[in-house]
Amino acid sequence: MQEVIRRAQAWFGPQGLGLNLLERGEGCVHFEGGGGFVTVTACPEKGGTRVELLAREWEGPAREFASSLG
Repeated sequence: MQEVIRRAQAWFGPQGLGLNLLERGEGCVHFEGGGGFVTVTACPEKGGTRVELLAREWEGPAREFASSLG
């Protein structure tokens, strides 16, 4: 779960796509910038981790991130 959040910060944050990190909590992280936002939520689930992404104006990069989690 924390690995997903760490990877989201690297992908979307200042060193990645340059979005501003506005919130980080246990299992979630929220970014804003470029007229939109991305929220990544990771929850433990039987056999792995469930990841939910909510994006506005960053749908393409959010899909790429989800694919990178493989």
